[in-house]
Amino acid sequence: MIIGIPKEILKNERRVAAIPKTVSGYTKLGFRVLVEASAGQGVFENDDAYRQAGAEIISEAAEVYRQADIILKVKEPCFNNQLGIHELDMLNDGSVLITFLHPAAPANHEMVRKLRDKGITAITMDSIPRTPRAQRMDALTSMSTVTGYKSVLIAANVIPIFIPMIGTSIGMVKPANFLVVGTGIVGLQAIATAKRLGAVVKAVDIRAAAREEATTLGAKITGFEVPENLALGEGGYAAALPEDWLNRERDALEPMLREADVIILSAMVPGEVAPMLITETMFENIKPGSAIIDVAIDQGGNCALTEAGDELFKNDIYICGIRNIPGSVPVHASWLYASNMYYYVENLFKKGKKDMDFNDDIVINSLVTHQGKIVHAGTLKAMDSNE
Repeated sequence: MIIGIPKEILKNERRVAAIPKTVSGYTKLGFRVLVEASAGQGVFENDDAYRQAGAEIISEAAEVYRQADIILKVKEPCFNNQLGIHELDMLNDGSVLITFLHPAAPANHEMVRKLRDKGITAITMDSIPRTPRAQRMDALTSMSTVTGYKSVLIAANVIPIFIPMIGTSIGMVKPANFLVVGTGIVGLQAIATAKRLGAVVKAVDIRAAAREEATTLGAKITGFEVPENLALGEGGYAAALPEDWLNRERDALEPMLREADVIILSAMVPGEVAPMLITETMFENIKPGSAIIDVAIDQGGNCALTEAGDELFKNDIYICGIRNIPGSVPVHASWLYASNMYYYVENLFKKGKKDMDFNDDIVINSLVTHQGKIVHAGTLKAMDSNE
């Protein structure tokens, strides 16, 4: 079995799916590993380091895809402008793809159908269940830690005011007001970072336990409460709210938007489309000069005006839809992700390097397409079909 590691080609993506340490691990498991030349350049790992770990360096991405049985990536396949071909079309029919696919997001549905039609066994790293056994494979948590930290720094760089309270000879400058919507891993890290910078932080989450964690970091809890049977999903994640409760959440958010200088949107339901929490009409309540960092964009976004993969100003409000925020912290992000990926592959092939375990609960949860079918529950729900 041959594992292929192509260089990531998404704009500003510097992460890599395998570092020399994990390449060494794969070879010890019995895999042959092909790494595209300069794939580790963004994390300062040169080709010689990969060779010493046991990899073969391949000069062209197309050749990596042609030879590999298993492709390990960071982000979902996209069009390779240099070669004039989509990465999907370079995948061998019937091969295995493991990456972040965000398959429930409407923008990715066509990609999922193509994976199905090519007979690809596609696995998404954003659907690892939150269980003790899966903890070291949980790439979503790893990348969320990076995203929460960096989202605050992105906002700090664009808002036209100080974040901390600062004393001057002519008076005191008030601290910035942050609103963090969704206090999972992203939100908690955003709260901690904003507090370190001296912001006043308010937080919203539909889960009681998540609100409590946010409080311990110094955030003021605001918003409204939801019955636990509606708020709590599997593994402690947030559940998708019914439309009537989603409308109540939007109503509760409106007055908070008027006060916020920075809004971090990180309300997500694993494997499903993110809830739309800021509609176009609600946007009128946000004050000029503020910033919205919509880190839920990979799953469709929490703000109606966010543009996936882009940054824009609307009514003098900065809206960030960057899809690969962890790519701006590539060294630590790649170390985390590559390690998560290694443990996932080790578990997937625990019966031997030619025998994937499709009865494993972690694999079942993260499997998107297999044997010509779409099998991922959140994706099927989002497509509203039984494809």
